[in-house]
Formats: sequence, structure tokens, C-alpha cells
Amino acid sequence: MSTFNITTTHPVAFLLVGIPGLEHLHMWISIPFCFAYTLALLGNCTLIFIIRADAALHEPMYLFLAMLAAIDLVLSSTTLPKMLAIFWFRDQEINFYACLVQMFFLHSFSIMESAVLLAMAFDRYVAICKPLHYTTILTRPLIAKIGMAAVTRAVTLMTPLPFLLQSFHYCRGPMIAHCYCEHMAVVRLACGDTHFNNIYGIAVAMFIVVLDLLFVILSYIFILRAVLQLASQEARYKAFGTCVSHIGAILSTYTPVVISSVMHRVARQAAPHIHILLANFYLLFPPMINPIIYGVKTKQIRDHILSLFRRKDV
Repeated sequence: MSTFNITTTHPVAFLLVGIPGLEHLHMWISIPFCFAYTLALLGNCTLIFIIRADAALHEPMYLFLAMLAAIDLVLSSTTLPKMLAIFWFRDQEINFYACLVQMFFLHSFSIMESAVLLAMAFDRYVAICKPLHYTTILTRPLIAKIGMAAVTRAVTLMTPLPFLLQSFHYCRGPMIAHCYCEHMAVVRLACGDTHFNNIYGIAVAMFIVVLDLLFVILSYIFILRAVLQLASQEARYKAFGTCVSHIGAILSTYTPVVISSVMHRVARQAAPHIHILLANFYLLFPPMINPIIYGVKTKQIRDHILSLFRRKDV
């Protein structure tokens, strides 16, 4: 137990409990978690490979999709391997600095994912509302700048947190009642004045979700208006059909966030494992389902996957 001695500022390591109250079911819970992680790895790696290999897919929509797939790979890989180690081997210990790194990557890439979904909404807006200017507006340099802006925003907003957490004295023990190092779960163990961390964490979350969702909704208002002005019903279906995959990705990402947020406020007396399962669902579901959504709904990707299977059969 010497590894958990408190130094002048912070413990050497934390202990991740897993899912409090359901420790006896960890082995069973690990089965769907492992299955979801495997699907996320296979699906997102396949998407990146197909987009990289096929020159016809080097268009803005698919480049943004490759960004989303890469972010989903990092998001799931940041937490799931350690989570499965807790479930399978009871390997609960995590080094203090490793905890901060995990937290930084987790929250940074969540912010990047939101930014890429917003960029994809902008892509659909330009494609449907300004089709003649699509290639001149969404150039490779602009796509690169959007990607860099997404990374810069996430890193800038999240960089202060590890330094703030490092400055606290931790007197409430090393046990983190979670499966991974989430910001507020770590803050709860700290002594002293943590008001700034609480306010900053909420402010960043609200800023990202509200601002990005607002612009996504505005994009789709313009898209819907443009689609309804098309002459034929077939043209309307075709135009809006190009947005279905993106809408599915938005719903898969933001629905768990909204549900978790509502549960925290409406069902505060709910068992802790309910909130933690919802938080895990947010990390597991989008990386698993997004490749399936785009693989099924996007003809070019679907055809490429089918052609790979045909080659194997031959």
C-alpha cells in the first residue's frame, strides 16, 4: 500500500473502482464492452483504410469522416483497454500522471469530435446550399485549417486542467469511483477550494455542446430550406439522403450526453452505477456505431467494402 502514500501535493497513484455496486458483475459487463471496442477498432480502421486507399474518396465529406474515425479510435483506446484490465484482472491502479494524461486525451478528443461533427454539418450545408461553389469553398487547405482549429481549440481548453489538478492536495483517499479518470471524479478527491475547477468544467462543457449544436442546427435549418425549394420530390429525397449518415452520427454522439446530463439533474438519487454506465455508453456507442452508419448509408464506402469481400471470394 506504500504506492498510495500522499506526497506534499498528490498521491503516487489512484485506484479506479470500475462500476461501483456492480463489481461482482464486472466479468459479465466486460463482454459487451469488449465486443463494442472490437467493433470500434475494426470499423474505424476499415473506414480510414478505405478512404486513404481510394482516390475517389479524397473529397471533403470523406476527409472529415476519416478525421472522425481517427478521433473515435483514440477516444475508445484511451479508456477501454484500462477498463477491460479492471474488469478482467482487477488491475485498478493507475499512476497519477497517467491518470492526468488519460483525462486530457479523453476530454480533448471529445471536444475535437464535436468540432468535426460541426465541420461535417458545414460540409453538407455547402454541398446542398452552394453546390456550384463546393469545390472552391471546401479546398484541401481549408479542410486542413479546420482540422488544426479543432485540435487547437481542444488542446487550449483542456491544457489548464492537468496543471490545476496537479496543484491540489488529495486527502480523500485514492479511490476514484469510476472506470476511468474523468475530471470531476478526480476533483472530488481533492481538498481545498475546487470551485474554479467545477465552474470551468461546466462552462467548457456547456460552451462546446451549446455552441457546436447551435451551429449544427442552424446549418440544417438552411439545408432544409434549400431542400424544400427543390422542384421534384426525388431531388429532395436525394439531397436530404446525403445528410442521413451525418444526422445519425450527431444523434449517436449527443443523445448519450443529453441523457446523462438530464439524469444527473433529474435523478440525483439514482445509484452511482447508473450514471457511470451512461458515461461509458457515451464513450462506447459513437465509435462503434458511426462506422456502421456510414458503411451502410454511404454508397461509395459500401461498394468498396463489398468489392473487398468479392476479391476474397475470388
